[in-house]
Amino acid sequence: MMKELSQRLLGPVTFALLALTIWLGLWVTPPDKVQGNLVRLLYVHPAVAWVALYVSFGTATIASCLYLWKRTRSWDMDRIAHCAMEVSVVFIILTLITGSIWGRPTWGVWWAWDARLTSTAILGVLALGYLALRRANDDPTLRAKRSAVFAIVSAINVPIIHFSVQWWKTLHQGATVFTSNRQLLVHGSMAWTLLISFVGFTLLFFWLLRARYRLEVERDAAYRAAFDEAVSLRQREGVL
Repeated sequence: MMKELSQRLLGPVTFALLALTIWLGLWVTPPDKVQGNLVRLLYVHPAVAWVALYVSFGTATIASCLYLWKRTRSWDMDRIAHCAMEVSVVFIILTLITGSIWGRPTWGVWWAWDARLTSTAILGVLALGYLALRRANDDPTLRAKRSAVFAIVSAINVPIIHFSVQWWKTLHQGATVFTSNRQLLVHGSMAWTLLISFVGFTLLFFWLLRARYRLEVERDAAYRAAFDEAVSLRQREGVL
């Protein structure tokens, strides 16, 4: 009962939080002393990047690990990894787009071969490579194993993205919310709006993941039904 209720509320709550983020970000929070109204991208870009790098890609990686571990191996884990990686591609693209929109007036260019930008773009290429790999083999078991290994290896790029602004001299700014000493950089209504945006976009990921997972289950069921029907037809014809 509680599970069904939470699933029904996921969509409305997500929509409400994102709508609240837009309202607070555009009309309630003040402009920045340096960036002016451009700072309102703070309520979109960091949250989208959080989902792209850590939530969605992390979900795909954890599900891949659970699939490779014999004690937790199941087709559900493979489906979750696949669906999470598809959603991750969407959020990686949104991260690059919103970052470019923010970078154009700040840096004077839409794109720079900055360490963080480049490593994020590479992560997007790796995610697309994962999806291409899944189409390269018709054996479901072999496909699942190869895809799981590829996802885990690709995840090595995530900490590179995270620490890139510390390891190299980059155009991209450092920490947005906390300093290295865990001191809050954003305060007041801006902090609350930022928090709501992180929660809203995180819930959006799980809503999209759930919807994509249900489609994958329905597709697999339809494929099995069509296969069984074809086998049954051949048997009636005396071929098998």
